[in-house]
Amino acid sequence: MEARGMDSNGREFTNAEEMWREQIGEEDDDKKREWYRHGVGYWEGVEASIDGVLGGYGHVNGADIKGSEGFLKALLFDRFGPNFATHQRLVALGEVSDDSCALVLYCGSGIGRVSKNLLLRYFHEVDLVEPVSHFIEAARESLSGDSGSDNHKAVNFYCQPLQEFTPEAGRYDVIWIQWCIGQLADDDFVSFFKRAKVGLKPNGLFILKENIAKAGFVLDKEDHSITRSDLYFKELFNQCGLHLYKSKDQKGLPNELFAVKMYALTTNIPKRAHAAKTRTQTFRPAIIT
Repeated sequence: MEARGMDSNGREFTNAEEMWREQIGEEDDDKKREWYRHGVGYWEGVEASIDGVLGGYGHVNGADIKGSEGFLKALLFDRFGPNFATHQRLVALGEVSDDSCALVLYCGSGIGRVSKNLLLRYFHEVDLVEPVSHFIEAARESLSGDSGSDNHKAVNFYCQPLQEFTPEAGRYDVIWIQWCIGQLADDDFVSFFKRAKVGLKPNGLFILKENIAKAGFVLDKEDHSITRSDLYFKELFNQCGLHLYKSKDQKGLPNELFAVKMYALTTNIPKRAHAAKTRTQTFRPAIIT
């Protein structure tokens, strides 16, 4: 990865390889474990609340959910076509069969904010993966019995880091990954997506929503995360064997935050793909959900 980058203290790096050699070493398992230990340790010190997981920007919750819903609805319409409205009605009524239940895996689920406000309205079952124990427990408490019906429910709560997680084969229509992939080093990013492919049903999708650097990358020294540029992400997607189906910029966030982009990715070459015009903004440290 030849793109230049910098850390949150202003230090510049010639390329990503230089930065990763310094942060995790080349074949130093202890140094890499330390990278992940510090990352999780940072979030273990954060309050399990919307304001906490959004880095003090709890007021962006509404805009975030609105942007995600618009992107998700368009994708579901593309997937189900003229049957979209019928499928949504059946999911809402719990009248889908076991074979047609809409299932989603939410990676980096935090306190269940997106599950509660979005995913449970569109999917029959939601599974959550989150490495920070008090976040996943807050999600379990918040989501237990919250759907108002057995037909929409949070089922599994996995307290596990993504670099060690492999989903159940063929279970999910969508694997949703938001504001957490920056914690993974490039090699673990690629290995995670390669493993996670087996968790998708035929024609399933990955949806990745992340902060975007204007160019190259920005390393956050405090929470041990990296914010990648759009080009950086696309190079990693290629290494993962994934194909860009659609992308869209998140609107309505404060100007001082990183730009945020949503990607829909497929394991097969899509029949069509739509790329949204990239928007750039001033950067600040990443937020997690």
